Amino acid sequence: MSPAPITVQRLDGAQALAAVDALADVLIDCVEGGASVSFLLPLTRERATAFWRKVAESVGRGERVLLVARRRREEAGADGNADNSAGACGIVGTVQLLLDLPENQPHRADVAKMLVHRSARRQGVARQLMAAVDDVARAHERHVLVLDTVTGGDAERLYQRSGWQRAGDVPKFALMPDGAFCATTFYYKHLR
Repeated sequence: MSPAPITVQRLDGAQALAAVDALADVLIDCVEGGASVSFLLPLTRERATAFWRKVAESVGRGERVLLVARRRREEAGADGNADNSAGACGIVGTVQLLLDLPENQPHRADVAKMLVHRSARRQGVARQLMAAVDDVARAHERHVLVLDTVTGGDAERLYQRSGWQRAGDVPKFALMPDGAFCATTFYYKHLR
């Protein structure tokens, strides 16, 4: 049986606030899986939900765009009808587009916190999120995008396949969740 289809959705501030718990689940899973995404182990639920509340507030102020990937689970109930409740849609990935940049960079945006739950990896979720972030950037007239990722990590292949150009590496830029240093690679993309 193939995985359920993935849909990508842009959340507004209220929707982001309502999704804090599901987003925290994805963040915690990624950090526990070794992703260097600004947090050290152990990542408590309180820290994860506090982070997502701040993101939701920033989305509400128009400073960033929050995209989520949802896996649609169609489960037949006792009456044979599919379960279409909110609980039937699980968030399995997310990415942000940061728009609140200095006034001399109105053409640019930063891509941040590309997260995919380990259970949904290698199913095209990240690729769909990156395509959606390109579309959102174009809609906001941002044609230069920048991101950073762990040097040598799996995400580098995704970014390179998605047309991102490597700008360079910074040794010991950040820490892995276990506290070990890691190098970071910066990428940019010019949208056409």
